[in-house]
Amino acid sequence: MKKKTVRDIDVKGKRVLVRVDFNVPLKGDKVSDDTRIRAALPTIKYLLEKGAAVILMSHLGRPKEGPDPKYSMKPTATRLAELLGKSVAFADDCVGPKAEAASSALKPGDVLVLENTRFYKGETKNDPKLAEQMAKLADVYVNDAFGSAHRAHSSTEGVTRFLPAVAGFLMEKELDYLGGVMENPGRPFVAILGGAKVSDKIGVISSLLEKANTLLIGGGMANTFLKAKGLVVGDSLVEDDVLGTAKELMGKAGARLLLPVDVVVAQAMEAGAHAQTVSADKVPAGWRILDVGPETVKRYKEVLLPAKTVVWNGPMGVFEMTPFAAGTKAVAAILAELKGATTIVGGGDSVAAVTQAGLAGRISHISTGGGASLEFLEGKPRPGVVALNDK
Repeated sequence: MKKKTVRDIDVKGKRVLVRVDFNVPLKGDKVSDDTRIRAALPTIKYLLEKGAAVILMSHLGRPKEGPDPKYSMKPTATRLAELLGKSVAFADDCVGPKAEAASSALKPGDVLVLENTRFYKGETKNDPKLAEQMAKLADVYVNDAFGSAHRAHSSTEGVTRFLPAVAGFLMEKELDYLGGVMENPGRPFVAILGGAKVSDKIGVISSLLEKANTLLIGGGMANTFLKAKGLVVGDSLVEDDVLGTAKELMGKAGARLLLPVDVVVAQAMEAGAHAQTVSADKVPAGWRILDVGPETVKRYKEVLLPAKTVVWNGPMGVFEMTPFAAGTKAVAAILAELKGATTIVGGGDSVAAVTQAGLAGRISHISTGGGASLEFLEGKPRPGVVALNDK
C-alpha cells in the first residue's frame, strides 16, 4: 500500500471529511441492507477515538433531476446512529450554507452525514467549483469508498486538490488484497468469472490470463464461449457480436480456460420452470442454459482444492431463482472449505450468494466494489486512489 492512510496523519481536533460508500438499498425510509455502512465503521470509529469530528459524504442511487427525497441519505444517518450507539447529525445539503453551518457546529467526537452528492450534476462531471465547496467543510479528506474509486467525481477525485487526502481502512484493505493478487498471488491462482456478459469482462479475462493459472467460466457469459467453441446452445443468452473475441481468448488460454461440461436448462427463465441437466453439447432446441451442472461443479472443485489464491466475480447461473442457484451456492461452499488459501469475492451476486449461505466469515476478503474490483483486476488506474497522497 503506497498511499497514506488515516494512521499517517494527526486528526485530533480536526474536521475530517470522509467519502464513504453508503449507496445502499432502501425500503421506504429504512436501510434494507447495511453491509456497506458496517464496512465503514472501523474508519469512523478510529477517527472518533483519535479526537476528530467526522463528516460523511456519499452518493445514493442515480437521481436524474437534482434533489429527490427518494434518494436522500437521511436513512443512512439513522442506521449509522443505531450502529454507533450515538447521535448522528444530518445536513440536508452536501455543500453551501447549510452544510457549512452544520460542519462548523461540530465538536471532536461528533458525526455528521451530508445529503446525496449526486443531487448536484457537477458531482459526476468532477466540477472543481463543487469540489472546492466540499473541501471548505473540513481540514482533512479521507477516501474510504473503494466502490466509487474508479470514478473521477468531485467527491472522489476533485476534492483531493484542496485538502490533504488519505485512505481509510476499507480502502486500504481492498487495495492490499486486490493489489496482492495482481502483484504476487500465492499459486496456484484460480479466477472464477460468471455473470451475464462476456463484453463486460473482456479486459478482465485478458488481464487475468496473464496472471492466473486457471480461469473457470460460468453464468450467461459461458454460453457465448460454448457457442464460439461450435456448440449448439438452444435459446440461451449469447452475445453474437463478441463470438470472435471469445474464440481469440480461448485460443490464447488453451487448457487454462475451463468451460461448463454440463448445464441446467429450462424452456423459460422462471422460478417454477421445469429444469433438467444435460451435457453442454446436448442443449435441446428451444431450451436455455440457466446454471452450471453438477459435473462442472465437480470438475471446478478439483481445480480449486489445491489453489492458494482464488478470485471470484459473478454468479454461475440465474442465482436469484431456486432451480438455477445450485451452481453458485456450490462454488460459495467450495471457497469456504479451502484451507490455507486467500479467497476474494467481489460483485453483487457472488457476494450475496456467500452472505445468504452464511459463509461470509469464511472468505478472506469480500470486496465492496463490484465494478471497481473488476477494473482493478483489469489493471485500469483508479482516479480516486491515484489522487491520494503518497507515503
